[in-house]
Parts: sequence; structure tokens; C-alpha cells
Amino acid sequence: MVTPLPRLVIAAPASGHGKTTVATGLMAALRRSGRVVSGHKVGPDYIDPGYHSLATGRPGRNLDPRMVGEDRIVPLLLHGAEGADLAVIEGVMGLFDGQIGGRGFASTAHVAALTGSPIVLVVDASHASRSIGALVTGMRDFDPAVTIAGVIVNKVGSDRHAREVVDAIDAPVLGVISRDDGIVAPSRHLGLVPMAERDDAAAALDRLSERIARTVDLSAVADIARTALSLDAEPWRPPAHTPARRPRIAVAGGRAFTFRYAETEELLTAAGAEIIDFDPLEDTSLPAGIDGLYLGGGFPEVHAAAIAANAPMRAAVREAVRDGLPTVAECAGLLYLCRSLDGAPMSGAIDADAQMTGRLTLSYRQATTPETSVLGPAGVTAVGHEFHRTQVTPEHGPQAAWTFDARAAGFASDTLHASYLHTHWAGTPGIARAFVDAAASPVPREPVECGGTSLDRAQRSPRGNVWTAKESISPSERHTQRVTSPLDPLRHHGDVEAVDGMADFAVNVSTDARPEWLTEALVRGITRSDRYPDARPAARAIAHHLARPVEEVLPSAGAAEIFGLVARLRRWRRPVIVHPQFTEPDVALRMAGHEPTHVLLPGPDFALATDAVPEDADLVVIGNPTNPTGRLHRAVDLERLRRPGRLLLVDEAFMDAVAGEPESLVGRSLPDVLVVRSLTKLWTIPGIRAGYAAGPAEVIAALRELQTPWSVSSPAVEAMIACHTPEALAEARARGSRIARDRAVLTDGLSELGVRFSPSDAPFVLATVGTGVHGRLAAAGYAVRRADTFPGLDGQWVRIAVRPPALTRKLLTALRIELS
Repeated sequence: MVTPLPRLVIAAPASGHGKTTVATGLMAALRRSGRVVSGHKVGPDYIDPGYHSLATGRPGRNLDPRMVGEDRIVPLLLHGAEGADLAVIEGVMGLFDGQIGGRGFASTAHVAALTGSPIVLVVDASHASRSIGALVTGMRDFDPAVTIAGVIVNKVGSDRHAREVVDAIDAPVLGVISRDDGIVAPSRHLGLVPMAERDDAAAALDRLSERIARTVDLSAVADIARTALSLDAEPWRPPAHTPARRPRIAVAGGRAFTFRYAETEELLTAAGAEIIDFDPLEDTSLPAGIDGLYLGGGFPEVHAAAIAANAPMRAAVREAVRDGLPTVAECAGLLYLCRSLDGAPMSGAIDADAQMTGRLTLSYRQATTPETSVLGPAGVTAVGHEFHRTQVTPEHGPQAAWTFDARAAGFASDTLHASYLHTHWAGTPGIARAFVDAAASPVPREPVECGGTSLDRAQRSPRGNVWTAKESISPSERHTQRVTSPLDPLRHHGDVEAVDGMADFAVNVSTDARPEWLTEALVRGITRSDRYPDARPAARAIAHHLARPVEEVLPSAGAAEIFGLVARLRRWRRPVIVHPQFTEPDVALRMAGHEPTHVLLPGPDFALATDAVPEDADLVVIGNPTNPTGRLHRAVDLERLRRPGRLLLVDEAFMDAVAGEPESLVGRSLPDVLVVRSLTKLWTIPGIRAGYAAGPAEVIAALRELQTPWSVSSPAVEAMIACHTPEALAEARARGSRIARDRAVLTDGLSELGVRFSPSDAPFVLATVGTGVHGRLAAAGYAVRRADTFPGLDGQWVRIAVRPPALTRKLLTALRIELS
């Protein structure tokens, strides 16, 4: 879809040149001239979009490739600008300044290039004259991927000074603005004062708009915007979802909670929620009948006295969170849930205290949820940013909200997620769905007495275990709490069930010792991690092993990365997943805005019926051998699924554990077949994330274009090379044979117990043990993978990983007791 959108970027050589002042003034002046204007901001900043909103009368929007991915920038721009005559995009820092070490990634220039937008450069001339000409020329010639179409000279001291500057600039000068402190927004410890906290914001904007209209050629600005070519993309749409019922979610606002992205509420609404606004400073109680609570960012440290004075609201929030009301809190929300902030009482929902520090924390974080929480199951990943001068003690609870940079942060439970991290939910739209589903849960809440600030009784909440300082439960009890009701079954993974102290039959990773040659390869990778990784040697090693052209191989950060890339590869009309099957492709497709069709194969043998796949499917995903059934489909049957215009994705993540790898398609160059492989299971390196895709060269090239730069780490590269040597291949065959022998011990034992199971060629077996046995085995210290989170299966099934005979016999003994 080709979409016309006049647009331009307001940039500067560095911070402090007046980007926000000029960009906001331009938006207001253009609006007052009769145009409909859409305001956007490069980067994660919340404050500037607030001024943009005041200037345009529309929600301010953020465009941050680091937070949402490059592929979503243009769709988000088009979404925010729908119905507008033109879009004004305010840059961040200097024009070419982006993520440190990222060679300009997420910079203003990067976003200008992604969106094909001409640039108007704002230059502070208060400390120079002719040198401004050299500066503009250097900025213009630095990167041919961007176009500086005009210049606005800011902060000139006199008419003579202005003429000297303008004569030196070899570019169209669109306007000259003199110094005027009356139009500068006031600042404090984290930058500009938010618009919502300024009583004079509207009056200041009127003065600014008038000044810009007098000093800047608005017609020339609009002409530059119209030079931008139409965009070959469709506007972003928040994915629709129908929860069990429509929950009411209270969203904090007012002067203390001004930070949240516009897309957050849009995602919650599309996911089926009704949004109810409230002000923790002014309101004395939470809105009636709410099912969830969202506390975004802001400046509670500035309003601590007012928060402390509103004791009824603090008590209401404390009661609600303790009672298990699904709650998400980011930064300011985290501080509000603490007991105190610099001695001023906060809500006391979390046993932690906050205080101001002299240190600014400002950084992007690649974060992962370590355990199940209101945002979903363990393993949810998001890029967020921290921006604060406060510190919370302790930094995290027994269950952390996120892990990043090898540390835990924040506080979480089945019903709570509170941390400093600001996240843009458009980058991880499944978060909104998980939150709405948690709020829509029909489980009733019962009040919990709130004596003092201790939360040790909160674990009685039927909504889940709110974090407490006095939590003390056994591994098996904790296991049962976390897996009783996954918020999103398709995101459930076996590693959530195999907690410390339990015998692990839930995770499909080999328990064999890692070969010495592989450990040496990983060490080499760590040693070479002082430079950016180069995955090409791994591609060559894999291609040599497969006897395929290197152009048909793409190393990846595990199979999951490939699923995400394929989901974004095309605008799939009808993606189909053959189930029961690994659920990561479902998650990837949903996050990309698709709703896949499920084809369910009947048990207990789960044989492939090719005629069950719809003829109009343009993407078909199937496992071989399939997780969790262990079914090994015949290659000839898989080939019957091929159609012109259809991509057949075969997930062979466990094929290397099958002796001889019969029925594999990975070594065959078929024009419409993409095979995904993983090295993490057989070689006991799940933390390394190593895998690859093999398929048509044009498909591989398209996937490579979507792949995040340097996503495959140096240790993973070395592991891929090492795992495709003759020595490794011989070891793989030996491991495959050993798995077959050990699997026979398991299946023979199940037969003796009268337990029905699906014939398996994989390192796991799918068995029907009956409802409730999964939980009773967990209580006995044996973690097996629940199977009711796989489409087509119910609570009677469990998946059991193949383990050495001695350990398997212990499980069989425990199972005999539970079945008796």
C-alpha cells in the first residue's frame, strides 16, 4: 500500500540548539494556519510529545527504532499521522547521535532515512557567525542517506549578526529567530517541565506560535514537507483481541503521572479493555468496579507531599494491589507503590523504600521476564529505557520483574509487574493482551487486612502471589503457583516448571555433559567478543555441511528468531500452523499482527493429513519431529504441502537428536521450503541461542534484511562452526542413538504402568496420565511439561523429556504412586 504523507524532521547539530522550541512552535503555527499537523518525537522521551500534543491538538507520538524495531517506524508514523496534512518529527540530541556503539542506530538521521523525510536543521548561532556555515556544510555532507533541505537559525543577537550567519550558509534559510527567554520551557532534574505541570503552557505556546509565524517561512516549510515521497507501507494497527469479558483498567494521570505512550492505551483498548482515567493526586478513591491498574511514569518525587497528603488514595491502591488486582507500574508507578519516597509515605503496596540520588540512570535495556507475571509467562522480552535519579531499596523482590545486564530488577508476581523500565508496548504488543487477559480473569478477589506495611498475608490472594518480604514457600509450592493458570498459554515454556530442587523432565535440553571441544569453542567466542560478531564463517560451515550454497543459509539467535523474522517477512493472508506444535510461531505471528489458522492433528498418533491444510494458506508451519508429540512426518508427506506462492516452514529443532536424521529436508534446495534448525537442545547450550534457517536464497536474503544487526553472538558463531565438524557429527550420531535407547526405557515403563503415549522419535514422549497428575508429580518433586498449553491437547497429557535410565526409573516410580 502506497501512502502519501508530507513530512519533515526538525534536527540540530547537538542538544541545546532549540529543537523542541522550534518544532513545537512550528507545529502550533502550522496548525493555526489551517493545517492539520501530526507531531512525532525521535527516541523514548515522553515530555516533548506532551508539548507536541498541546501544539497540534492530537496525541504526541514517539518513533524509536531501539524500542519498537526498525520495521515498525513507518507504520507507527502513518498510524499517528492518519488524517493529518503533514507530520513534523522532532529529532533527538545531535542529528547523527544514536545508541552508543551503534554507529548512529536510533539517531535522528536513522529515523529520517527510515521514513524518507527531508530535514530542517535548527542551528544555535548565539556563539558563532560565519562558522555556522561550515557547520551546516559538514552536517549536510556527512551522510548521503539524509537530506538537509533547509536551515532555521536560532538565537541570533542582532540583524547584523543574522546577516553574517545567513550569508555563510550554503542552504535555504527558512527563518531567523532572535533570543527570547519568554518562549523557553523551564527545566529541572530530568529535563523540561512536562506540559501538564505548567499552568502557563497554553499562553507560552501562543507566544511561541506567533514568533515562529513571524520569523519562519511556513509556506517554504510546507513545500519541503511535500517533497517527501509516498511511503510503501500500511499504518500500524493495534492487534484486536476478545478477552473472556471486557475488563475496566484504571490508568493514572494528572500532574504526577504524565508519562505514557499513546499506543499503550490504544493497545489496551484493542485488546478488549475499557480505559478509566484517574488522578492519584486529586481523587480519593480508585474508580469503581475496576479489574486492572496501570501506573505509568512521571514525577512523584516532585509531588511527594501531595501524594502523602492523599491518604485515602494511597490506602485504596495498597489494598487493591495486595488483593491481587492486576497491576503494571513503570518508574513513577514503582515509586508510588513503595512504602516511602525520601521519607514521604507512598502507598506501601511493596516492601521497599525510594530516595533521590545524585546519579542519573539513563540507558536502554534489553530485558526479559524471568518468571510468570501479569505481563505474561517467563521469557517475554522487550527493549525499554531507564530514566531516573531515584533508587529503590531493595532493588528487586524474590521474583524480579525483569532481568538485564546479568542482574535482576523490579518486583513481580502473577498479578504485579513493577520496575523502573519504561517500555513501548507497540514493540511487544503481546504485553497488552496478557495484561487484559489477566484483568479479565473471572477469578474473584477477596479483601486482605492491611495491618502496617507487611505483606505476608498477600500470598492468600486468589489472584496470585503479590511479592512479600516474608515469602517462604517450597520449590514444589512455588512451581504449582506459577503454572496453575498461565496468563498466555502460547507463551508457556517448560523452563518455568523446572524450578530449583526438582527433577527436570520438563525442559527439552540434553543432560549430557557438554563436549570439551564445544566448551573450547565457546571460550573462543567469549575471547572474540571484544569486537562485533561476524556470522559469515558460521554460514559457510553450515552450508558446507549441508552441501548447499552459502546464500541459502542464515545463522540466527536460535530458532525463535527465525520465527519472528518469518512473521514479518510478508503480509501473510492466511498463515497456518499444524498443531499440536511448538507455540513460538503462534506468538511471533500474533506479535506481527497476524491471527494464524490452526490445523489440529488427532491423537494419539498425530499423523499428518495433508488435505486438512487449507488450499489458500500462503504460510504453513509444521514441526518434524513435532514438539510436543514426537511425531516424525515423512518427507514425502511434507512435500505434498508445497504450493505455488506458499512458503512451507519446517521446524526441525529436534531433528539432530534423531539418529540418522531420516525425513529431514534441510539438505535439499527446494524453492518454497524453509527449514529451521536449533543447536541448543542436543548440545546443552540453551543460553547461547544458536540456530539457523536453510531455504531459497531470495527468502534467506529477505530474512537477513529483517534481522537485527549482530543478533548472533560471537560464542554462538563459534558454537555453530564447532558443531558442524566431522568430530561433532560423529558425536551427534552417538547422542541420537543414546537418546533412542533411553527413550525405550521410558516408553517400556509407561507401557508397564498402562499409560498411553504417542509413538515418538524425539527426545521426549507425550503421554496421557490423567487430569491432576501433572500437579501431583510437581508436589512430589518431579517437573514434567504440562501439555494443555499446546492447541489440541488438554490437561490429561504431559510431555516427558528423555533422561538417563536411573533418573527415568525414579520418575516411573513416582508416577506409579500417583496413578495408584
